Amino acid sequence: MVEVAGRTYPAVKFEIEADRAAEFARAIGADPAEGVPPTFAAVYSLGVTAPQLFGDEEAAVDFGRLLHAEQEFEWHRHPRVGETVTSRGRVASDLSRRGIRFVTFETDTSDAAGAPLCRSRALFVIRS
Repeated sequence: MVEVAGRTYPAVKFEIEADRAAEFARAIGADPAEGVPPTFAAVYSLGVTAPQLFGDEEAAVDFGRLLHAEQEFEWHRHPRVGETVTSRGRVASDLSRRGIRFVTFETDTSDAAGAPLCRSRALFVIRS
C-alpha cells in the first residue's frame, strides 16, 4: 500500500437537479418545496468524488473493510436547483495504527464562477 496523503483527483462537474434534490429531501424528512436541502450538494459531491479514491489502485482501499466513520461540512452558501457545481476530492491524511487505516477525504465544491460553496470531510476507517 502506498500512502496517498495529499493526493488530488480530477474535478467532477454536476448539475443540482430538482428531482434528485427532492428525493433527497424526502429521504431525510425535509419538505422538497423548501428548496435544496443544505447537505444535498455535500453528500452528492462526496458520492461523485470518493469513487475516484476507491478506484485508485495505489490507494488500495478495500471497500469491503471500509467504515464511513465521520462526515462534517463547512458552508459558504447553499447551491440552487439548476446550478452547475464542481467538486474536487483530495486525501487530507492517510494514517495507519495497529492494523487500522484512517483516511480523511476532503471534497471542495465551488460554483460556476469558482466561488466556494462547501467543503466536506469524511473519515474512512479501513481494517486490515
